[in-house]
Amino acid sequence: MIDLLDVLLLMLFAAACAWLWRGHGIRERALALAKQHCAKLDVELLDGNVAFRRLALVRDARGRRRLARLYDFEFTVTGEQRLRGSVQMFGLRPGRIELQAHPFQAPAPYDDKVIQLESWRREHPRPDDRRRVD
Repeated sequence: MIDLLDVLLLMLFAAACAWLWRGHGIRERALALAKQHCAKLDVELLDGNVAFRRLALVRDARGRRRLARLYDFEFTVTGEQRLRGSVQMFGLRPGRIELQAHPFQAPAPYDDKVIQLESWRREHPRPDDRRRVD
């Protein structure tokens, strides 16, 4: 016969399975956010993977302490060294995404796109600046 202890153990097992299933969905969301963030910063996410580090009480954007899942990932800028990043997830809501200090390439100089103001004014005079010939 089934007694109360069996029902309790079954409910605990079902709750643990549901928690793990939800955790998998949160991990997939964290991976998508890490990919998006790396693409925005023009760095390469390595291994296409985030790894669960731990559960922790972390302050959110409003300063309240909340339970968060912390995930780590690795990225590279030059392809030579692995650098570490992390994602905080408050349920399905993202928290802070942090990247280890890394080198970045400065944008190309704008020397060929610089327009000299005086020469532009000579080529494009305003209608009221034109001299009237009477």
